[in-house]
Amino acid sequence: MATGKGTKENPWILKTPPLTSEYQLYQDEEKKILVCTVGKTVLHYDIRCLKDLHAMLKKHGDWMELGSADEQKEAKEGTVEAWGRSPKNPNGGWYGLKKGLRGRFGMYIPPVMEVLGLADVEHNPRNNRMKAK
Repeated sequence: MATGKGTKENPWILKTPPLTSEYQLYQDEEKKILVCTVGKTVLHYDIRCLKDLHAMLKKHGDWMELGSADEQKEAKEGTVEAWGRSPKNPNGGWYGLKKGLRGRFGMYIPPVMEVLGLADVEHNPRNNRMKAK
């Protein structure tokens, strides 16, 4: 489903879970961030989110709704998005690193998890879920 190698020179070309939009993402190992480019917008996520989200999903043991939302909107409780901002996650809060652009964790991180073989992600028009592999 994705092309590329996840590097700055050859980023993954991914599609959002509903398969409606394309974006690029790569791992910057030196800065320990994921760099996500959606159109002209560049978002950054703490690279630890991959390991932490996988561990949480394993513990959860079942499908979990993605619940993607912009930073300015409330995340639906019990979703991947809500977990990605929660003070109770291993990061102690937001995995998104750019103020004003910290949301959409539940939109852009699950496809990366799928490419890395860490999770299964649904690709329905709405209300997609994911679970750990």
